[in-house]
Amino acid sequence: MTTDPRTLVVLVGRPVEHVDAHGRVVRTAFRKQVVDGPVAVEPTNLDGDEQGDLRVHGGPHKAVLAYSAEHSEAWRAIEPELGEPGAFGENLHVSGLTEADVCIGDRWAVGTALFEISQPRQPCWKVEHRWGRDGLVALMEETGRTGWYLRVVTPGVVAADDTWTLEVRPNPRWSVAAANDVMHHRRDDLDAAASLASLDALAPSWHRTLTKRAERLADGLADDVDLNARRVGPTD
Repeated sequence: MTTDPRTLVVLVGRPVEHVDAHGRVVRTAFRKQVVDGPVAVEPTNLDGDEQGDLRVHGGPHKAVLAYSAEHSEAWRAIEPELGEPGAFGENLHVSGLTEADVCIGDRWAVGTALFEISQPRQPCWKVEHRWGRDGLVALMEETGRTGWYLRVVTPGVVAADDTWTLEVRPNPRWSVAAANDVMHHRRDDLDAAASLASLDALAPSWHRTLTKRAERLADGLADDVDLNARRVGPTD
């Protein structure tokens, strides 16, 4: 972690319909717009921000998405626009922090709000829909450049140039990077799955996935959770 982490840009967006390269109509709020000035933090989102599919996005455990500006250079090497704020649908574009620097259950004071880290972001097919480029989801998972979700502990107001101040870190072993590693790469590690699943602050969806994995591994079975399902968009 570098000194003085801070929010560089705040972004929000509401669902709109887009037509993809296959002619499919997709309703999504992935394309966020930069906000000038303060933005109210509400219990399940930022003011002016919504999600297109509440079955898998949004809610108290995925209220706000943060993404590291430290990844911008690597993405620009692939395509310049991928290095811009909002390229990955985030609400808070943050400098001075990466997935290796933040942990599950961390509480960070940002502006006048208090956030708690609930899980790594699991990228879905809408990243590739947005950019018309296959392989982005796999690359995000492979590199760990996923971003992380925040739940709102205390509503308040955030703005560009807010500093991030760590208030409490109950799970220093479990950085977002470590959680990503267990979910995507160490799928046969029973102890790690059980340990991560035991965290009170972990989002329920991750808890369910890892608990099922640990149970199967304990029974001598392979993990059968299909992590590729998120990569498949509409089929009709």
